[in-house]
Amino acid sequence: MFLEEIKLTQYRNYEAAEVGFSEGINVFLGENAQGKTNLMEAIYVLAMTRSHRTSNDKELIFWNQEFAKISGRVQKKNTSFPLEITISNKGKKAKFNHLEQKKLSDYLGKLNVILFAPEDLSLVKGSPSIRRKFLDMEMGQMNPIYLHHLVSYQHILKQRNQYLKQLMMKRAKDLTFLEVLTEQLAIHGAEILKERFSFVKKLEKWAQPIHHEISRERENLVIEYQCSLQITDELDKEQIYLDLLAAFEKGRKRELDQGSTIVGPHRDDLRFMVNEQNVQTYGSQGQQRTTALSVKLAEIDLMKDITGEYPILLLDDVLSELDDERQTHLLKAIENKVQTFLTTTSLDGIKKHILQAPRVFQVASGHVEMESE
Repeated sequence: MFLEEIKLTQYRNYEAAEVGFSEGINVFLGENAQGKTNLMEAIYVLAMTRSHRTSNDKELIFWNQEFAKISGRVQKKNTSFPLEITISNKGKKAKFNHLEQKKLSDYLGKLNVILFAPEDLSLVKGSPSIRRKFLDMEMGQMNPIYLHHLVSYQHILKQRNQYLKQLMMKRAKDLTFLEVLTEQLAIHGAEILKERFSFVKKLEKWAQPIHHEISRERENLVIEYQCSLQITDELDKEQIYLDLLAAFEKGRKRELDQGSTIVGPHRDDLRFMVNEQNVQTYGSQGQQRTTALSVKLAEIDLMKDITGEYPILLLDDVLSELDDERQTHLLKAIENKVQTFLTTTSLDGIKKHILQAPRVFQVASGHVEMESE
């Protein structure tokens, strides 16, 4: 899979831009605040329908304009198709092959991306919400069924929390409605938990040899899915559903006291163990970076394993954050198999001999010009 071209209309600081890409490595080169990351972000939005930098879509629209549009053409196996996202004050519209999609969830998965930005280095040491978001974003674009259950779960969770608050404040009394919401939440929660448990096992399988190699065979990485339930390979969805119901029943009094749902996938976490030590708590900064890099590199092959296609890789100003050894592993991992976009202010310090025939674009003041190939 690769992105052949992209066209921006009134997007961020781009009034209009049209760029054709190489199937290999594409470099966006320029000073800070010129539009490199905006261009990278536009590719991400074209794939994911949302920005990784802001939840306020108005920020994506060119100053004093009413809408922004991103369109692109994707080459996938033996077919090529257009994608289009329009963002306005009225919301977002997504088109696949010129046809508007009724739900944004129907659009996801047409262009698979993996983004690696400096903030991803906090995947290990950051808050649990960062790791849950990582799971949901990566799994959602590969697995439409997971995305369906996730959206439904989040919708019901919001309803349930609102109703728990009403019960807590004595503005509601009907516990039957709470039981209905609880049952629906457990149905979708069981699906999410089963899929997440399976995904983490696969992620660990791909990440372990990468981490072992980067650490010069000195470290062994284990990734654990931390959940309030005891989930094993043998548990089926029906049993997880029953266990979730039991957990809700056990926590009922606390939930009524706090006005909030206290168990479920929205409270779960990932734990990274290196040589049997929790790397989040006891690992050095180098070990944490190696772990984050191993997980990101593992995603490339895992996505190929699940979807049959390599994703495209977005490296937003991340190479300068990696030392020579980690940079070499990253560049060798993508060599000749993954369409890659990277932003940088300078090619100095980057292992250019590994970057085979990159297409370099100069970015300045919202304009893009191909420099060399």
